[in-house]
Amino acid sequence: MDTLTAQDRDHLRILAIMHYVFAGLGVVGLGFLGLHYTMMRTFMSPEFMKHEPNPPPEAFMDLLVWFYVVFGALMILGMILNVMVAQRLKARRGRIFCMIVAGLDLLQMPLGTLLGIFTLLVLSRDSVRRTFESGGHSSVAEQADRPA
Repeated sequence: MDTLTAQDRDHLRILAIMHYVFAGLGVVGLGFLGLHYTMMRTFMSPEFMKHEPNPPPEAFMDLLVWFYVVFGALMILGMILNVMVAQRLKARRGRIFCMIVAGLDLLQMPLGTLLGIFTLLVLSRDSVRRTFESGGHSSVAEQADRPA
């Protein structure tokens, strides 16, 4: 039997929603990354740079492509991890996994930092820790609090 308060349940629910929103914002970020790549490719093209005396070498664009691929893959990985955290917060399972991803979110300023801090604070509470350790099972009193 866990001792999860109504406030803890609300905070976990809100955190799960915010992790979904943060993953959704990653889709917007991918769009900006694609737009940036398209602009760089256009502005660095030989047709666009024909009046420049020293155009950038083709190897520069090859390196730039790898930059976009790596950062795009990292963004997709971050989105997947945040969706997984949201699912685990709802199921009240995988507390350590959620804390690790929250720690990684801290690197994504400013929104990821805020989300990571709040996730770590909520998951550090004793009542939340006990609930996650018990496998997310709710007490009878908690089930009575939930709307049907």
